[in-house]
Amino acid sequence: MQIYKVGGAVRDRLLGRPVSDVDWLVVGATVEQMQAQGYRPVGADFPVFLHPKTGEEYALARTERKSGRGYGGFTFHASPEVTLEEDLIRRDLTINAMAEDEHGQLYDPYHGKADLEQRILRHVSPAFAEDPLRVLRVARFAARYAPLGFHVADDTLKLMRQIAESGELQALTAERSWKEIERALMESEPQVFVEVLRSCGALKELMPELEHGTDTLAALHQAAKHQQSLPVRWACLLRGLEPTAIKTLNQRFKVPRECQELAVLVGEFAEEADQALALEPVSLLEMLQKFDVYRRPQRFEDFIEACRMDALLENQDYPQAEYLRGAATTARAVDVKPLMESGLSGQALGEALKTERLKALMAYRNQ
Repeated sequence: MQIYKVGGAVRDRLLGRPVSDVDWLVVGATVEQMQAQGYRPVGADFPVFLHPKTGEEYALARTERKSGRGYGGFTFHASPEVTLEEDLIRRDLTINAMAEDEHGQLYDPYHGKADLEQRILRHVSPAFAEDPLRVLRVARFAARYAPLGFHVADDTLKLMRQIAESGELQALTAERSWKEIERALMESEPQVFVEVLRSCGALKELMPELEHGTDTLAALHQAAKHQQSLPVRWACLLRGLEPTAIKTLNQRFKVPRECQELAVLVGEFAEEADQALALEPVSLLEMLQKFDVYRRPQRFEDFIEACRMDALLENQDYPQAEYLRGAATTARAVDVKPLMESGLSGQALGEALKTERLKALMAYRNQ
């Protein structure tokens, strides 16, 4: 039995980046041998085990072959006869197909270290084209390593284009696609993810609504630059689309509710926010009510930030941000207790509270 550190941990160490998760590969072992040593099996698809003390994942060396459509259409074969080279060749990129033994010796049969040094994202073998999810993964790695000067190799981009044209991307589940999109959006250069998908023809297959948008990519870049949350980044990417297009994208990828809601609200109210200083108090109150700033203040704060990212594209200040925050604080400060003590309840109480909030916003505007 031989144990190797593989994948991202090796890649990031060579790049001088922090290593968070470590994946281990076991060559020459059986399932029974792993269990006899206390490793706990997890997952039904292929033999992966948890270390009895550290809880880290250890996978048996395996080969795979295409047996169906999409990400899950593979048959795996794990046995003690599978070599390190045979396991590594099934991986996506050369920079992810390196291994280290317990002494720190590097095993690099597919020249991943050279590609790291040349800043190239290159597929390991033609089998790359069998897994459509790898189109999204490569675009995500391009977004992650763009600040270091990485680019996708021409031959790899060609394979990605073939996958896009084959229709295989349509076989990806919403959950798997969104997982890659979500991770890509949280990278330091998330706009590169979209640009790579566009360059290989995958964007028009997965998100045709964004095929011709460029301003949204600039806003997304600003959101990343200012370390905004995932909902803000998603809303920036979708800003400017028609409401039906926003809802379609949300549904297609089963986007988390928080991201869905913010994207829809930004699409609906961004223009009003940009005109906030000129808004009548009635319209301002309607906006605040729509956002439910009383029970969900963070959603309104995220909305303001998404709108501010757009203004930053032209190096403009966004005084609307502080104005809107002040309006929300003013509306929330209206005390319902005196109205209840006067005997109001139900619909009458709601109307009276709305009236008091409107008065407060009128006073706020005239300050």
